[in-house]
Amino acid sequence: MSGTLAELESIAGPGEIMEVSMGPHHPSTHGVFRMDVRLEGEKVVRLKPVFGYLHRNHEKIAEHGAYLSAIPYTDRLDYLCSMTNNWGYVLAVEKLAGIAVPERAEYIRVIAAELTRFQNHAGLVGFLLQDMGASGTPLMYAFREREKILDLFESLSGARMMCNYMRFGGLRVDCTTGWLDEVRQLTARLPRFVDEFENLLRGNEILMARTQGTGVLSHELAINAGVTGPMLRASGVNYDIRKVDKYGIYDRFDFRVPLGDHGDVYDRYMMRILEMRETLKILEQALRGIPEGPIIDPKVRLRGLRPKAGEAYGRIESPKGELGFFLISDGSTNPYRYRVRPPSMINLTILEDMCLGQNVADVVITLGSVDIVLGEVDR
Repeated sequence: MSGTLAELESIAGPGEIMEVSMGPHHPSTHGVFRMDVRLEGEKVVRLKPVFGYLHRNHEKIAEHGAYLSAIPYTDRLDYLCSMTNNWGYVLAVEKLAGIAVPERAEYIRVIAAELTRFQNHAGLVGFLLQDMGASGTPLMYAFREREKILDLFESLSGARMMCNYMRFGGLRVDCTTGWLDEVRQLTARLPRFVDEFENLLRGNEILMARTQGTGVLSHELAINAGVTGPMLRASGVNYDIRKVDKYGIYDRFDFRVPLGDHGDVYDRYMMRILEMRETLKILEQALRGIPEGPIIDPKVRLRGLRPKAGEAYGRIESPKGELGFFLISDGSTNPYRYRVRPPSMINLTILEDMCLGQNVADVVITLGSVDIVLGEVDR
């Protein structure tokens, strides 16, 4: 939205228009991010997201290195979800080069991705409550479980956050029987955590008063703006790439796609709770069905990979939405074009639409419900 001061006053009514710059060091902004907000009293009449402070030239770096060398850079996109970042990229390369993935590797990919989804959603709920003014209790409660998942990632890949684990045609290393047993034990305990977490928060009068009817996103605008992931489903749109594309082996698992009714902050909060429950269903099925066998085809040439000239787009349902990688090959050892479709940036573009007419205090929790990471917004 743009306009002269007179136009803004016609929207806001008579009164003084005040401009406030929130960020880039504001503690509520989830990274190095700024919002230029125009207010009439406490009412938002204009909001401009300002990003670019964390730009690291990810795509051009990837175009000047081998295909394999880009995998560690994907870890730094959504730096809370490196496993799913890896998967989106290697899936695009596998499409480009026609590489198949062994059964066992497909199962381990699903397990790693769903553990990532669980810890992302738990953390989002904790951060959202902190943005709302709650003490650190909900966040620490979420991080207690997140630490257990990061411990599993560390024992599997050697790193807690920057895992650099997936490879074209499979995985870097296999998991052990003991590791799978630890995942089974954790998965058996997590439903109790979700129950307690939901009961702690769902009926809270302050939570409901602050979130219901706040930051509403209609399903028409969500579709037209290209919003994806839990934000889209909270607005009532039944679209999940795990169901649509059935990439990997997701067609083998029985799980539902939760949908919201109002598209407000409360629905976006509940969407994460409901999706954590569905994630546990997928984990239980994957852990039951994982076969023995190789984790990568030894004939796949990782170093010096030269896909035939062509292009491919690989996408996955990351915890924040559609994460896609568009690659063009000219037959050389590095991509001619490498482009990331980051869900955080796309979902952030409709922030002003959700905040117009809201109080300035509601801007903070509306942003928190979007679930952004500046690493993939700026790249």
